[in-house]
Amino acid sequence: MTERKLFADELEARLDELLLLSLRGRSAEKPAAQLEALPREIQERVLHWAGVAAQTSDDLGWLIASLAAEHAAGLDAQLDDWVRAGLEAYDRSGLAATRRTLNELAAANRVRSQQPQGAVAFAAVERRLSRFLQALDGRPLKLVSGPRAWTDTETLWLPERIERAPDTEGNRLLYKAMAALLWAQTRFGSFNVDPEPELEQWPDRDAALRWFAVFEAMRLEACIGVELPGLAHEIAGLRGPWPPQLAATAQRLARAGSTAADSLAAMAELRKLGAGDTPDLPHLGVMDPVAARRVRAARMVRDVAVLRRALNVMAATTNKAGAADNPDYPPLAAEGGMQVPEPQADLLSLPPPAREAAKSLMQDFGEIPPEALHAAGPGPWQPVDGVDEPVSVGVTTQPDAFYDEWDYRRGSWRHGWCHMYEMEGPPGDQEWVDEVRSRHAHLIRSIRRRFEALRGEDKPQRRQFDGEEIDLDAQIEARADRKGGSEPSPRLFIHRRRVERSLAVMFMVDMSGSTKGWVNEAERESLVLLCEAIEALGDSYAIYGFSGWTRTHCDIYRIKRFADRYDAATRSRIAGIEAKDYTRMGVAVRHLSGLLQKQNTRHKLLVTLSDGRPDDYGDEYRGRYGIEDTRRALLEAREKGIRSYCVTIDRHGADYLPQLYGPAHYSVIDDARKLPQKIAEIYRKLTG
Repeated sequence: MTERKLFADELEARLDELLLLSLRGRSAEKPAAQLEALPREIQERVLHWAGVAAQTSDDLGWLIASLAAEHAAGLDAQLDDWVRAGLEAYDRSGLAATRRTLNELAAANRVRSQQPQGAVAFAAVERRLSRFLQALDGRPLKLVSGPRAWTDTETLWLPERIERAPDTEGNRLLYKAMAALLWAQTRFGSFNVDPEPELEQWPDRDAALRWFAVFEAMRLEACIGVELPGLAHEIAGLRGPWPPQLAATAQRLARAGSTAADSLAAMAELRKLGAGDTPDLPHLGVMDPVAARRVRAARMVRDVAVLRRALNVMAATTNKAGAADNPDYPPLAAEGGMQVPEPQADLLSLPPPAREAAKSLMQDFGEIPPEALHAAGPGPWQPVDGVDEPVSVGVTTQPDAFYDEWDYRRGSWRHGWCHMYEMEGPPGDQEWVDEVRSRHAHLIRSIRRRFEALRGEDKPQRRQFDGEEIDLDAQIEARADRKGGSEPSPRLFIHRRRVERSLAVMFMVDMSGSTKGWVNEAERESLVLLCEAIEALGDSYAIYGFSGWTRTHCDIYRIKRFADRYDAATRSRIAGIEAKDYTRMGVAVRHLSGLLQKQNTRHKLLVTLSDGRPDDYGDEYRGRYGIEDTRRALLEAREKGIRSYCVTIDRHGADYLPQLYGPAHYSVIDDARKLPQKIAEIYRKLTG
């Protein structure tokens, strides 16, 4: 039975309950009246999303509720995606951007609904095409709509709407093919030649440019086919076969090593034979070499400036760090200034590392026109933005990475939400480590003996055709089968096989403020004992600490990398582990499992040492939100082939750890002082 629609007064009461509007002097009368006419299902979806948004911000909840009430009737099935797009805009840029995004998407949806069946608007494919082009090119090419498809090598213009194909999917593919062909013009050198001498020979310049675009399409599709055969196949399916009179030319331009000069040569041949109309290619744009050359010239000037500044920075850095008496290092100019080196003339004056880097930069920039190389002029050197201020060792001023975070309430990701900073762990008191090793000397010797035995242990393979020992269980089953009249199995032996360990272990250490005191002491002692024991096994292992303060400062501390030795420096960093801020665990799991995945071993294990559940400053991350995000991060690690295990000192860990790690992948230790004795035994069981 279908539920009845909610009346306006009921909707108003529900919105007031979700958003506390009466306390803030707002009235839900207008959105409630708009929602009253909608089906009950849509009413409930709007109320749901208003509540989800309100958990992030009351103002965001009110904005979602009011705009959803206004546009929900026209959105229908797209309502959920529309709200999620608004929430992502809020995460990136705030409330004003959310309002703008939601209104633009609603307007685009209205335009789509008025278009003929199958037509696709540029706004509907813009985001997907932008990601597609960045994946192709490695740089974010600007993508805009216009009356025609063309590129100036930095911006790609595409039609505002395509309705040529009979269905939506076909028109989407046309957008993709157009974008790919325009990208190929910038990638494979369509504008590396000057077509003007040939264009001047044609009575109709526009017709000549159309033929140039056709011949370049022949060449570029072949270039795409070498690197991206699937994409080339899609393009060929859209355009159909080449006209018979052009088949030989298309085959010639598809040869390896063909350039834009070959396309101009094909134009010259066609001009002499008499050019007809160009073939109708649905994905073909137009070419504007003049605009492209103007943009390339401007970019060349910028690239040369970047190169000159890069050479300057390298020379200045090596001069400050190198020996003043070394003739291979260029001298600094008087009064702290420095003359900008000429790239060609002064390249040999750089020290070897800087010289190689400069050569690489110059190759990346391509051929530099001589007129672009001129003296920097008088005046002191101006450093590159961002490197002029000295930075303390181990301190970063910009995030090292941005990580997505899972919001279970939205059922979607918050992209680039967590700002991760990785830094060297601070050194501690080496004498503390020596005291721990001395105090636990007997325990360390005992653990090492057990681990050494584990290293030399043979793994028994039961129920074999032959072996060094008799498998008693198999013998008993064979005797029972024989008495029962069945054919007994001939697999009656045990063969012992030496198993080579191929294991990498990442220890993720909780450095939140709640570990201060006994817990922090126990964590450090445990790590000392573990390192002493694992060294006997030869396993590859790393130790990282994690803490932080809100999503904008998630800190990762390098205690021991996989490549580091267990030396005095590592022991000092273990001693320097101390309680800091909060426990935003999801981002730490994602970053450290990424480092672990790079290890070339058959087995990978992520072990967390913690004293409590995921938590952070404020109310959002604590509770179910943090648990769901961490659970999703651990599932991602499992998909990478990484096993996870948690050792916690939280007596309430059994309440939430099964949901995170599974019922058999955690241990709860009721007393922090027992951790050093327990952790080595847990590790032995996990890796044996």
